[in-house]
Amino acid sequence: MTGVSLNRALVLETRMRTPDGLGGFAETWVARGSLWAEVVPGSGRDLAREEVTGSLVPLRITVRGASVGAPSRPVAGDRFREGARCYQIVAVTERDPEARYLMCFAQEEVPA
Repeated sequence: MTGVSLNRALVLETRMRTPDGLGGFAETWVARGSLWAEVVPGSGRDLAREEVTGSLVPLRITVRGASVGAPSRPVAGDRFREGARCYQIVAVTERDPEARYLMCFAQEEVPA
């Protein structure tokens, strides 16, 4: 395994649903903490949806290991924030057999 360079501070956020008083829900993001990370981009691709164009950039984000259930452990559905940029977490797995690091597979949507 090559060395890991945790050189970027990312904020780990979780989606919070609160009742809107009309029978629905409003979604907000709540910060759970800051983690040092290594962010490695993959190859991007264009996306086209109903009247929306942009690009999808897959990322591999490595952070320090944390046990299952710990508040510092990212899970699929969470996101990382770095300033105005948001990285949606798709999956999380241990990067090494000793679980010293976690690898988060994420994606950043970039509007056109």
